[in-house]
Amino acid sequence: MLRIAFFEAKDYDKAAFEPYEKEGETEFRFLETKLTEITAGLAKECDAVCVFVNDSVNAAVIDKLCEYGVKIIALRCAGFNNVDMKYAFGKIHVVRVPGYSPYAVAEHTMAMLLTSIRRIHKAFIRTRDFNFSLNGLTGFDLHGKTVGVVGTGRIGRVFIDICRGFGMNIIAYDAFPAADSGINYVSLDELFEKSDIISLHCPLTDETKHMINADAIGKMKKGVVILNTSRGALIDADALLDGIRARKVGAACLDVYEEEASLFFEDRSGHILNDERLARLISMPNVIVTSHQAFLTAEALSNIAETTMNNIRSYYENDGICDNELCYKDGRIETLSKDRKERCF
Repeated sequence: MLRIAFFEAKDYDKAAFEPYEKEGETEFRFLETKLTEITAGLAKECDAVCVFVNDSVNAAVIDKLCEYGVKIIALRCAGFNNVDMKYAFGKIHVVRVPGYSPYAVAEHTMAMLLTSIRRIHKAFIRTRDFNFSLNGLTGFDLHGKTVGVVGTGRIGRVFIDICRGFGMNIIAYDAFPAADSGINYVSLDELFEKSDIISLHCPLTDETKHMINADAIGKMKKGVVILNTSRGALIDADALLDGIRARKVGAACLDVYEEEASLFFEDRSGHILNDERLARLISMPNVIVTSHQAFLTAEALSNIAETTMNNIRSYYENDGICDNELCYKDGRIETLSKDRKERCF
C-alpha cells in the first residue's frame, strides 16, 4: 500500500488526483494545511508527501519527515525554492513537475497584459453599473512595442511565440541562452533600457532575487509595464511601489508576491489585510494582482497529477531511481533524466 499525504490540497487538487487512488494499492491523505515543522506529523505512516509552492520544506521539516519514514517529497510544481535541497541530499528524495503546461502560464501572462493595457477590468465594472462612458479607458497597441522576456525556458518561449503573433519586437535575457533558438538575446541592462514591457519567466535563485529593484527600475523606460507570473521575490515590492508612485512604472501585473505564503490560495475577504505593501499594490489603479492562478487550467492540473504519480511510483518500481528527481551536487541542482541507471544517492 502506497500512502501519500497531500499538503495544501484544494478541491481542484483532489479532483485531479483522486482518479489515481486505487483501493488496496494507494491511499491518499488530503490535507488543507500547509506543510511546516508543526504539521509534518500529519505525514506519519506515509511513504510520500506531495507539496506545493508555499509549503515549507526546510531542514527541520526534512528531519521530521525522515523520522516518520517518508522516503520522497513530490513537488506538484516546477519551482523548488521552498525546499532546502542541500540539506535534503542524502536524506530524502525530491521530485518535481518540470513542465505541466507552459501554455497555461504564458497565456495567463498575456491575459493580464491585455486586461491591464486595454482597461478591460475597469470596463467590466463600469458596464455592470450601466456606465458606458469611455473616459479613462484609453489603452495602447501591442503591435510594434518591444517586450523584454527574462528567462527563455518553456514558458518564456511560449510567451515569446504569443508576442510574435501580436507583431511585437522581442528581446530576451537568460543566464543560459538557448542555442540556435533565433531569439534576440541582449544584456539585462539593455533589456531594461529598451523594453516597453518586461515579463519575468525565470526561477528564483540567490542571483535572481529582487532582480527588479530600485536600480533596475531606474534604467527602465518611463511607463514600462512589468509582468510577473514566475516567483514573487524576483521583484522588490517596495521598489515597485516607489516606481509606480513616481510614475516611472506605468503598470504592473502580478500573479505572485514575495510574502504570498500566508495569504494566497485562501479566502481572506472577511479579514483585515495585515500586509500593507500588498494592500497598497492592490489599491493602485494600474496594478492587477491574481493569486498564483496562472497554472490553473484543466490541462495543467491533469498533467501535474499524472507526472506527480509517475514520479512517486518510479521510486518504488525502479529501486530508488526517480523520474524528474532534483539532485544537489557540488552546489548545483540538476533535474535527472528518466533514462539514467544510477540513483541520486
